[in-house]
Amino acid sequence: MYALVFPGQGSQEVGMGKVLAERFSVARAIFSEADDALGFALGRVIFEGPDEELKKTALTQPAIMTTSIAALAVLKQEYGLAVNPAFAAGHSLGEYTALVAAGVLSFADAVRLVHIRGALMQDAAPEGTGAMAAIIGLDDEAVGRICDEIAPDRECQPANFNAPGQVVVSGLVGAVNKFIETAKSRGARKAILLNVSAPFHSVLMRGVADRLAEEFEKCSWSDASIPVVANVSALSVASVSEIRKSLYEQTYSPVLWSKSVEYMADKGVSIFAEIGPGTVLSGLVKRCRKGLTTLSACAPESLEEVAHVLRNG
Repeated sequence: MYALVFPGQGSQEVGMGKVLAERFSVARAIFSEADDALGFALGRVIFEGPDEELKKTALTQPAIMTTSIAALAVLKQEYGLAVNPAFAAGHSLGEYTALVAAGVLSFADAVRLVHIRGALMQDAAPEGTGAMAAIIGLDDEAVGRICDEIAPDRECQPANFNAPGQVVVSGLVGAVNKFIETAKSRGARKAILLNVSAPFHSVLMRGVADRLAEEFEKCSWSDASIPVVANVSALSVASVSEIRKSLYEQTYSPVLWSKSVEYMADKGVSIFAEIGPGTVLSGLVKRCRKGLTTLSACAPESLEEVAHVLRNG
């Protein structure tokens, strides 16, 4: 059994997906559809940059989704894979890509939605007031205890439970800096500020969730054809009502990635195929449980290999 997983913010790079668009008409059509849906040349930014432009959250999110869906389209139409995973899942932004793969949202609706999501997240906190930090070497419980101790009003809280011993915290700058100092004194091997401009997946994003809920009403939704594992619960969701509730809560709640991997593995998934730019999720999956097979694909050659493995595995 295999699962398709889709990357989140941070996996972007200028030029991603360009070879796919040059070689395959089905990929070109996806990039063109994104441009049409958004009303500007997203493909040009993806292929040509500059990097500073692509790193803007409002562009990063639709750019990664578009590249991932283009890769998935090539996997299906050019390499003949009958995509029938046991689950689809994605990290933060990647959950929206998983919903496209599962037929919940059209690509056009989803790419517009994540463009708006990125802009709202970017503007949710005044510049310089929010921060995120990666903590290596403390378990989930230790991170939670420090947050409760130094920030009882949730000015700093866990944002991503990525893998055993790897947690990201999010919140106000002062509280996050205090967390870093405390975590180091409690034995963290590494505790560093991330190069992000907003406190994602924290209570400071609650207003973003409310605005997104308004945008949800403008989209056409369907029940999932493939079970999607929700970030907020690490459980599969399929109905429109539970999917929308999960997406709403995901905005200001931690991403339970390690538990999501464990859930899928416990259900019999042994192969995790990361479709889209980068290899971040493959690395995290390997840290979550030994013995799982991971595949990463965005270039034509890697997509062909993934198709072969999934077709014969």
